[in-house]
Amino acid sequence: MVRGIAREQAILTATIELLGEIGYQALTMDAVAQRARASKQTIYRRWRGKPELVKAALDARDAEHVTAIPSTGTLRGDLLAALDTLCAQADDRYLTMMTGLIHAMRTDADLAEILRSHVADEDQGPFPTIVERAVARGEVPARTSTALAHQVAEGQVIRRMVLGQPLDHDFLTGLVDDLLVPLLTRSFPEDEP
Repeated sequence: MVRGIAREQAILTATIELLGEIGYQALTMDAVAQRARASKQTIYRRWRGKPELVKAALDARDAEHVTAIPSTGTLRGDLLAALDTLCAQADDRYLTMMTGLIHAMRTDADLAEILRSHVADEDQGPFPTIVERAVARGEVPARTSTALAHQVAEGQVIRRMVLGQPLDHDFLTGLVDDLLVPLLTRSFPEDEP
């Protein structure tokens, strides 16, 4: 079983690497198989086609990032640490991967449907883990929603990337202090007794 898990991880890693190097359109199962040192048959036994493989690779990449979120002891600290870690991964390869996928979604309905489910899955990001910790520490109410914070953070990061602006400490501090902490700690009149 360990060999199967290692083989699957090699395939998913190869997929992410190739997406960052050559983009979705040029990605082939042959190239993934060669990079992962696996057979195409092994790939097709697990995934029906390229869209499913790409989604699995993105899901695995996101899960890896979520498990790496450090616990700093505060909501603010966890947000900064998580975003710093995620933004450190947002290099030219990541931009190539994401712009290629966004472009391919316009012409590939299967890919568009699958990637929309990936993006819509709020549990793929770091926010549920961060908020769960903050709830346990009493920093936010138990029913705090992460959806809007996730959308705001993602939108701001992508905007900066597209504009070629740095994802530096000043940007992340502003994003956390001015937008994310207020969104996650706010209360509404109907929440009050």
